[in-house]
Amino acid sequence: MKQTIFAYKSIFKGVAEIGTWSLMTVLAFMLRLDGDLTGYYTIILQLTGGLLVVKSMMTYFMGSHRQSWRNTGFSDLFSVLIMVGILTIPYTLFVLFSGRTLNIPFSIPIIEFFLAVPALITLRALTRYFIKYRVPKVKGSNEAKRILIAGAGESGTMVAKEMLKNKEANMIPVAFVDDDLSKRKQKFMGIPVKGTIFEIPNVVRRLNIDEVIIAMPSESGDVIRRVVERARMTEANYKIVPAIYDLLSGKVSISQLRNVDVEDLLRRKPVQLETSTICSYIEGKRILVTGAGGSIGSEIVRQISRFKPKHVILLGRGENSIHQLVREINNEIPYLDYCIRICDVRDKMTLRTIFEQDKPEVVFHAAAHKHVPLMEENPAQAILNNVLGTRNLVNLSVDHKVSHFVNISTDKAVNPTSVMGASKRIAEHIVEWGSHQAENGEVFVSVRFGNVLGSRGSVIPIFKDQIKKGGPVTVTHPDMIRYFMTIPEASQLVLQAGALGNNGAVYVLDMGEPVNIEQMARDLIKLSGLEPDIDIKIEHTGIRPGEKLYEELLTAEEGTDMTRHEKIFMARKNGVLENLTQRLNELKAVAENGNREEIKEAIYKFVPTYTGYKNGREVEDTMA
Repeated sequence: MKQTIFAYKSIFKGVAEIGTWSLMTVLAFMLRLDGDLTGYYTIILQLTGGLLVVKSMMTYFMGSHRQSWRNTGFSDLFSVLIMVGILTIPYTLFVLFSGRTLNIPFSIPIIEFFLAVPALITLRALTRYFIKYRVPKVKGSNEAKRILIAGAGESGTMVAKEMLKNKEANMIPVAFVDDDLSKRKQKFMGIPVKGTIFEIPNVVRRLNIDEVIIAMPSESGDVIRRVVERARMTEANYKIVPAIYDLLSGKVSISQLRNVDVEDLLRRKPVQLETSTICSYIEGKRILVTGAGGSIGSEIVRQISRFKPKHVILLGRGENSIHQLVREINNEIPYLDYCIRICDVRDKMTLRTIFEQDKPEVVFHAAAHKHVPLMEENPAQAILNNVLGTRNLVNLSVDHKVSHFVNISTDKAVNPTSVMGASKRIAEHIVEWGSHQAENGEVFVSVRFGNVLGSRGSVIPIFKDQIKKGGPVTVTHPDMIRYFMTIPEASQLVLQAGALGNNGAVYVLDMGEPVNIEQMARDLIKLSGLEPDIDIKIEHTGIRPGEKLYEELLTAEEGTDMTRHEKIFMARKNGVLENLTQRLNELKAVAENGNREEIKEAIYKFVPTYTGYKNGREVEDTMA
């Protein structure tokens, strides 16, 4: 079938080319004789007929009818020039030697040459124009996709360059759109800027666009949302260049294009890191990362690899997650010098051996139980891991003169309603205690931030799984809001906070605007090509024990002070708790006993703002 279609197309192109070329013979006589063809009709007919046979043979043997006119390029135009030129030479000689006999003006072959070349080129150009720009394409065809690039900046031009260079990608950059009015009507890489983001639907329709590529890795989620909303008004697909956090090399390639995800709609301007200050405490140092196989821990490893550490100690309890991280390191950052230590942070003896043998100089403590409902059911484990594990690490870090200890905390530590949140608040107290034991130049700090987009067990993977199964998507409460950061952004700010050097500080990261969880679910459904409440239902299941409607980043009595970094604030210090060691020993004894009510009562005595237990009884969060 395809061969038959190709044959018909070749015949059509051959007929069109020979007919146009033959018409140029007549037109050459008309131009030479000023339109008065009296006495020349017979010779014109005879010459045109004879040349028709020769031109047909030239077209067949040179294969110009088999060329793809829809993809005409300079090589094809050069072929036209050669074909017409080859015929013109014997044609001219024929006229010179027989012109007096046949009464043919000597200039006819030359005039026809200068008519035929542009005529045959124009025939191809018009064919390409109508096929590419005016004729609707059949869905599912193998024709190269026509691409509209949103963003005419550096990333957009790099994407266009890759498409033009990589023919196998089967993508043709047709135009840009950009809100920078100074770029209007300009061309980049020879590709015009055809309008603004608002004009995407019109540009897609007018230029027969197949796919919109969002090449704005440094833009905020609000801008990405606007592009997606305009693209969804068309039948074109849309993809995105990853955020700048994911493009550490600074290079953009077609292989990095992916579907738009909800993280793109929530992203913020890239963090500007003070790389020199981060280098000053990481470069050439031995770094211990606890919870290295987790979402935050593994990203911290990736980020610190940029700052040339001497050695990285990957400490984790789950061997599978550490194994996966090691495979990634070997593939992506093979120059990183590291060792693997499978260890639970509750195991003080093994931790001591690691400190003695591996001699860490900087510690990033990301190991923790983090799931609120699970810790409500298992409060003893939250205390043993999050609290006593942190105490083990702080004590060993003080004993071994660690220069920087950075504890990963959470917004759930503020006025905690959950066991998990309260355990992290106690961990902050332990780190502050460690700061008072540290010597001059040693820094012990905590970094407090909200939810992390895409981390294991977070809400987004759960929503995606529910959508994949056809719904419903379950949301605990329509008014529930949360602060979100991307994993790279949170990890970069953790590194930056460690460099600020304020011993004993609890740093609070700028989390931006809070996000409504139900709206996030609706965005995910739309990005999956479905409609919420129509294709996928949304159900409200009610707030779970320990959950809040909204999270806070500060207690009422704390307040914040500015730091030299615009996205990092510092909670005002309240001082080390009295009798901290005794309190921790009592809490440990209660946790080891395993009685849930006694554990929650002990937490309440430790953290008076903990509302999961009041007046000697367990209570559920009543913030709804």
